[in-house]
Amino acid sequence: MTRRDIGIGDLEVATGDGELKTYALGSCVAVVVWDAAIKAGGMIHIALPEARINPEKAADKPGYFADTGLAVLFDGMARLGASRKTSWVKVIGGASFFDTKNMFDVGRRNLAAVKEFLWNAGFAVAAEDVGGAKSRTVALSLSTGELIISNGSQRWSL
Repeated sequence: MTRRDIGIGDLEVATGDGELKTYALGSCVAVVVWDAAIKAGGMIHIALPEARINPEKAADKPGYFADTGLAVLFDGMARLGASRKTSWVKVIGGASFFDTKNMFDVGRRNLAAVKEFLWNAGFAVAAEDVGGAKSRTVALSLSTGELIISNGSQRWSL
């Protein structure tokens, strides 16, 4: 089985007998899509909500931002032949660690941007594991659609 690691600001869509995996989601958010009919999946590791703060970075790495990266992710899934009728979307991350006074609240802002995009695009969230103060690692099996989340000491399915 081939594993494709998704770094911060990266995204990938793929089919086959492999795994998409991203690590150490803190305030970052992963959006995962899987289409059961064609056994295709996609994953993005979003760092910030809006590309307007750095258009050059958004042009180079659209997955770094929710507003630019999610469009690329869903376009990629559509190119593989994914359908809304046979797909699910799951959201993971958006934690808050050191921002005890909510001065920046990046995790919550990332989640708001993701949910706004999904709502406007007509996608429902099938499940989520968001917020809190824990880091998460996420792995998607492309052949089964199983989504495993771990945080070092625990492991669970979503």
